[in-house]
Amino acid sequence: MLRRAPVVPVLTIDDPHTAVPLAQALVAGGLPALEITLRTDAALDAMEQIAQHVPDAIVGAGTVLTPSQVGEATSAGAQFLVSPGCTTKLAEAAARGSTPLLPGASTASEAMTLAEMGYHLMKFFPAEPAGGAAFLKALGAPLPQIQFCPTGGIDAEKAKTYLALPNVICVGGSWIAPASAVKAGDWSAITALSRAAAALRA
Repeated sequence: MLRRAPVVPVLTIDDPHTAVPLAQALVAGGLPALEITLRTDAALDAMEQIAQHVPDAIVGAGTVLTPSQVGEATSAGAQFLVSPGCTTKLAEAAARGSTPLLPGASTASEAMTLAEMGYHLMKFFPAEPAGGAAFLKALGAPLPQIQFCPTGGIDAEKAKTYLALPNVICVGGSWIAPASAVKAGDWSAITALSRAAAALRA
């Protein structure tokens, strides 16, 4: 599902009433996979609203940290889960369920450990502080079987550099849905940003 577009919008939604029009704007621009971070009280409600009313959206839950959140996010309609890192308990909880987990790694050892657990697609987070595109390029030779979705500090220009790497399947970013545009209800602006992001790997 993360292969559907080069960019996964990372969304922190405070008002669940904005969830549906926001998702519609992003999907209209060509970005169907949406990561709703579990950082606000509105997150689960937002996921439910999108899952029910935006059928072309692929709803994901971000910032999944605990086994209980695996179940909560899945019940809210999440089709994939994203974590900034990974613990044994979180991996076990994900393995018991049917919703795929994108676990986070920021070092070679973490990536190798996750590969031993059967994960070959990982989130690279926080991408820019952890070494950026140069770090991922360096990992490509010794760990060619692993692909990454880098997230953290990425904008439209930096996304191009990451997406040029053979071990990057997509990038995650929040620049596609600026808080000011969401607050103003400027959905056409978000659709325009989405179209530009979708064309980054045309």
